Amino acid sequence: MTHHIDPPGPDPDRTPAPEGGGQAPPGETPPAEGSMSGAGPRETHNPPKGWAKAPLALILVVVVLVAALFAVMAVLIAT
Repeated sequence: MTHHIDPPGPDPDRTPAPEGGGQAPPGETPPAEGSMSGAGPRETHNPPKGWAKAPLALILVVVVLVAALFAVMAVLIAT
C-alpha cells in the first residue's frame, strides 16, 4: 500500500513571480533596508540633552503643592 503525499508547495526556484499585483513568493521579495540613518541630513541644531531645568522645576513645584493640599485636607478631615 502506497500513500500519496502532496508536496508542501511549488518550488520557488522554478515558479515565476505573479503578475498583476499579487504577492511574490518568499524568494522573490526584496531584502529589507539596513537602517534609516541615511534618510536625511544630520540634525545638529537640537541635540537631545534630557529635561531642561525650568520645566523640571515647574513640575516639582506642582507636585509639592498638590502633596501639601492633600496633607492639609487630611488634617482638616481628621479633626
